[in-house]
Amino acid sequence: MRRREFITLAGGMAVWPLVARGQPKAARLGVLLFSSSDPQMPTVQDRLQELGYVLGKDLLATQRDGGGSYERLPQLAAELVAEKPDLLLALGGDVAPYAAKATSTIPIVFLSSADPVRLGLTASLARPSYNATGVTLLLDDTASKRLELIREILPRVQRTAFLWNPDHPDNELVEAQRAAPALNMELQLVELRGPKDLESALRTLSEAQPDALYVVSSRYTVLNIPRIAEFAKANRIPLAGGWGAWAHAGGLLSFGPNTTEMARRAAEYVDKILKGSKPADLPVQQPTKFELIINAKAARELGIDVSPTLLARADEVIE
Repeated sequence: MRRREFITLAGGMAVWPLVARGQPKAARLGVLLFSSSDPQMPTVQDRLQELGYVLGKDLLATQRDGGGSYERLPQLAAELVAEKPDLLLALGGDVAPYAAKATSTIPIVFLSSADPVRLGLTASLARPSYNATGVTLLLDDTASKRLELIREILPRVQRTAFLWNPDHPDNELVEAQRAAPALNMELQLVELRGPKDLESALRTLSEAQPDALYVVSSRYTVLNIPRIAEFAKANRIPLAGGWGAWAHAGGLLSFGPNTTEMARRAAEYVDKILKGSKPADLPVQQPTKFELIINAKAARELGIDVSPTLLARADEVIE
């Protein structure tokens, strides 16, 4: 039986039992997600299976998701803690804090595009100190690099819309604001905190008609990649995103970590802690490799000529 056969129950809950070969005692895993369609969860499940966990009875995982709503996450986190799992897995920088607020004793593994120190999840990246550790997709210079790529592909760009969530503690705005003047680029900030802001944010972008669109990835923007990418295409706005899914959805380019690899690392931390490691002893992992993906088809539709030199530098070119 594969992950697609996991049973989804009412109320945003799923239970997927696993068995780890050689484990004499059943372990319990609680999983907190922003939505049931979280893009990293299948990778986590696959990696756990590769590590020796198969469907069975020795590792029982209860999964709760907020259905795309932040408001439900505090209650769902509390419900998972009440189940007294051996470990909590929280996917998303805007999800993990709810798990951390619900317990200071149950180990937590997170996968976050936000800063875990600013979130209060860890004391530092090297020495987490608390009951949480995991993987962050954050690295300081990626924001400036994305702006440089926009400038390289669009030499005449002046105004770049910056779609972001002020409640998502990352360093992308600070780094982008630092880099923009040297690139002779003006940033137009457009806030997107959650579902209530999506239509107004897209309306603002439509009225402004910027030369380019930079989207900061969060669990909510990632959930809406198809909608945002389709909007950019319909309005002929070149879009730059944080990782491959944006380019594959029709954006002009993406530059960032391989999220599949980072999700695999999070699963490996789940395995380590279930086997006895303590979160405080496991440093938060950061990406070490970044991928440039260029959507050549989107470029042609926008009338943009991407230089052969840049295409040769890309890790992937979508034709």
